[in-house]
Amino acid sequence: MSAVSIFSDHICQLGEGPSYDPAADALFWFDIVNGQLLEKPLTGVLKIHELGLMASAIAIIDDQRQLIATETGLFVRDVATGTMALHTPIEADNPLTRSNDSRVHPCGAFWVGTMAKDESKGAGSIYWFFKGELRRLFSDITVSNSICFSKDGTIAYYTDTATGLLMRVACDPVTGLPVGESKVFVDHRSSKGYVDGSVVDRDGVLWNAVWGGKAVKAYSPDGALLREIPMPATQASCPAFVGSKADRLAVTSAWKGKDDKQRKLDPQAGMTFLIDIPVNGRFEPRVLIA
Repeated sequence: MSAVSIFSDHICQLGEGPSYDPAADALFWFDIVNGQLLEKPLTGVLKIHELGLMASAIAIIDDQRQLIATETGLFVRDVATGTMALHTPIEADNPLTRSNDSRVHPCGAFWVGTMAKDESKGAGSIYWFFKGELRRLFSDITVSNSICFSKDGTIAYYTDTATGLLMRVACDPVTGLPVGESKVFVDHRSSKGYVDGSVVDRDGVLWNAVWGGKAVKAYSPDGALLREIPMPATQASCPAFVGSKADRLAVTSAWKGKDDKQRKLDPQAGMTFLIDIPVNGRFEPRVLIA
């Protein structure tokens, strides 16, 4: 019996950015290219919020507000009304780029990735946002992905998916800023598929969704492959810990880039899945905007 089941059969063209809110017992994620925020309690009904712009990542500010990474910057979203207010512009003057993979550091800083909407080489960056301050950390990024952090905040991971290299860099646990040089954590170039979104559990195990590889892979803190979980959709995009104990994984997927024939061969592409194996996960930290 497979450990993977369908969490939501709603088809996303580009499902991404899953994040679990323990207070609401709900998973939030995005269909980036269609400008939709999706919300589904673990035992409830799907809600689709039309944002009117491309968005890719969500963070919790407090019980009333969320921070949304979009194609023009960071927006504060009122949970009760759904209204969005621009807080910090990011590449707002560049209509060719959008946000992509982003995640909150344990200190409350938000690393935000960008990329070209047409995936033009080197058009994206990775930014650090903390208490209203914004800095560019890495530039010349084609597809920003796999942003995640160790539990104690001393290690950050990221990738430019186009390179096939998952990187690791030491971090200041107080500020979430990188210290020292980035080093290769996993060289995926000779493996099937591409490194997409990742998350790190309490044991330091990194769980990575393999775009085009029809799998989720788990790596030890020293970069050794621990296990590979087959997925029912070819383009798995990003995992998130879910549940009251953060002990399961939800995984988004996409059909983007597939023609009608390819979609018929990959009928669950774009659905969101639940991996029902025990994981020692953790909840996302809240983001500090001021």
